Amino acid sequence: MPVFMSDAADTVTAPDLAALAVDLRALVGRLKRRLREQADTGDLTPSQIDALLRLHGEGPMTVTALAASERVRPQSMGATIAALESAGHVTRAPDPSDGRQSIVSLTPAFDIMLREGRAARQDWLIRAFQSSLTPAEQARLADAVALLKRVAEA
Repeated sequence: MPVFMSDAADTVTAPDLAALAVDLRALVGRLKRRLREQADTGDLTPSQIDALLRLHGEGPMTVTALAASERVRPQSMGATIAALESAGHVTRAPDPSDGRQSIVSLTPAFDIMLREGRAARQDWLIRAFQSSLTPAEQARLADAVALLKRVAEA
C-alpha cells in the first residue's frame, strides 16, 4: 500500500516516511530484478558485476585500486578478477609504473556485451514508460527521479 502525504498541507509524518522507505526499498529491488531480466548477465555474481561496471565506467585500473573503489579487500578483488579473467571478461597487463602489479581491463567482447545489455534495459524501460504511464504521469516520474537523485546524493 503506497504511502503519500498526510492531511497536513505539505508534510509527511514519521510513520508515513518509514512506510515510504519500506515501499521504496522493495520497489527498487523489484525494478532491479526486472532490469536484470532484460539482459542476460550469465552466471555473474553481484561483486563481479560491480567490478565490471566500475571498469567500464572508470577504465582500466589495478586490482588494488579496484578493491579500494569497491571497498573490499585486495585479496577478495583478486579472486573476483581471477574468475572474470577465466571467463574471458577481463584481461590483465603489466602495470608500466609498477611491475609487481597488473592493470585490469574489460575485453572488447565483454564491453560490447555490456553495451548491448544496457541498451536492452534502456529499451525495456522506455517501452514500460510508454505503455504504462500517461504523458502527465511520465512528467511526474521525471520529477520523482530528480528528487530521488537528491536523496541518493544525501
